[in-house]
Amino acid sequence: MVSVRLYCRCVNKTKRPLGCNLADCPAPELCPLNLVRVGTAVRIKHLATPADVSNRLREMGLGEDQRVKLIIKGNNLICRVCNARLGISGKLAEKIMVEKLPASAPS
Repeated sequence: MVSVRLYCRCVNKTKRPLGCNLADCPAPELCPLNLVRVGTAVRIKHLATPADVSNRLREMGLGEDQRVKLIIKGNNLICRVCNARLGISGKLAEKIMVEKLPASAPS
């Protein structure tokens, strides 16, 4: 099985978590949840986790196309999803690929 990275690591260097504009970036519109700025509303696009973990995340409301807002960021992250706060580890958040929502979109 071949693993494909859906995001580029340049996001840490540029200090712009969503919107890396390098030409060699395969999917600059995607970013791992752990690199999103606090207060940013995002939409989950892909769960790069094993099937059992992906299913559990979906059960908790963190499925594809779900809107999420990052509330607190540290070793663990707290997100608002479905009008509830949910805490996840930074390591797990690294596997949740998101895209930025327009500023006018409700989270």
